[in-house]
Amino acid sequence: MALHVMEEANRCLQCKNPRCQQGCPIHTNIPEVIRLLKEGRLNDAGWMLFENNPLTTVCALVCNHENQCEGHCVRGIKDAPVHFSVIESYISSTYANQMVKGPATPNGRKAAVIGAGPAGLTVAIILARKGYQITIFDSRDKIGGVLRYGIPDFRLPDAVLDDMAYRHLELKGIRFRPNTYIGSAVTIDDLFRDGYQSVFVGAGLWKPRKLNIRGESLGNVTYAINYLASPEAFRLGERILVIGTGNSAMDCARTAIRHGARFVRCVNLTDTLTASQYESSYAKLEGVDFIYNKCTVEIREDGVVLADSQTDGDGKIRPVPGTEKLYPCTGVIVAVSQGAESNLVTTTKGIDTVRSGLLTVDEDGHTSRPGVFAAGDAASGARTVVEAVANSKRVAEAMHEYMQTLPLPVTTDYPDIPVEKMTDASAQAEQVL
Repeated sequence: MALHVMEEANRCLQCKNPRCQQGCPIHTNIPEVIRLLKEGRLNDAGWMLFENNPLTTVCALVCNHENQCEGHCVRGIKDAPVHFSVIESYISSTYANQMVKGPATPNGRKAAVIGAGPAGLTVAIILARKGYQITIFDSRDKIGGVLRYGIPDFRLPDAVLDDMAYRHLELKGIRFRPNTYIGSAVTIDDLFRDGYQSVFVGAGLWKPRKLNIRGESLGNVTYAINYLASPEAFRLGERILVIGTGNSAMDCARTAIRHGARFVRCVNLTDTLTASQYESSYAKLEGVDFIYNKCTVEIREDGVVLADSQTDGDGKIRPVPGTEKLYPCTGVIVAVSQGAESNLVTTTKGIDTVRSGLLTVDEDGHTSRPGVFAAGDAASGARTVVEAVANSKRVAEAMHEYMQTLPLPVTTDYPDIPVEKMTDASAQAEQVL
């Protein structure tokens, strides 16, 4: 592994105008990281990666490198690009094991983060570095959001996220409140009441987009976001049809194969796949088949009715009448994107949204309500992980500037109340015995 990494590092031309850095949404200083590694300064290279991108161990594995850093590498014009993903993964995973620094000096302020996905984790880590007391609220039982519940383990192992929970949250004093849906028992108003000076909304898109066709409620049908969260819970049989050809659809298809499916096909409206070439090539390698230029007309117990697709004058793709055909299958996975939940907004006054349910924000993440910020999927819709990190870094700085304008909160309303002494439970049990 190390030899291969150094071979890739030695291929870097150290361009004065690094196109790779320009192609990275978070502008990782790739030439400098590689230079430090070649000089034997791995820890310095690792520190630089984490300072720029708190989720560097994740991005090294799941970024769309072919269209970003590696896709812009000048060597890729006539040869293979420098595979920085391999270099970044090696440096970040090695350096992460040495990250044992505790919390920063407290600044007396606290902020709430709603959602433990890429955006929420980024904001929480950056603000914690500045001394804020951070609590992350999430409706799931573990951190990661779409990273854990929407990306298969064979692409992003849970161990990477578990290590992040330890290195970045536990060691830094960031509190995590799991299984807590903000907008139900606890609202944003409650957070401000309890002393949080700022609230970041980074909730993911967990509401599946529907096809709105007959048969969508049948027992052999599920949605991609639900399937990827716990594929072992579904019994879809050996012949699976995935409706959609984005990266999420590729994840579903490849996951289905790993859970016993023998025949997997993906249906596409056009003749062009929306998934990255990297993801679709792996799907094809693993035996996934593709059906092009088809509209889904109806889902049945024994299969899916598809028809040829055509584009109308208004630009909409519609089925061609008379071309319907039944494609037999035992299970169907609908993978045509997700939308935003609405409870959080409907239980909070003063937060504007667009028609799709996404929060209305400015370039620094300010919502229409003072003190409430947003980024990631909650504000921009489904984007890549590294884009969420890049946007959230900017929003974290805006939150910091906002909270610095506020007076320090009063620590307690009852400074002189007596404190009850607690009895050790084991000692109490001995007294009973």
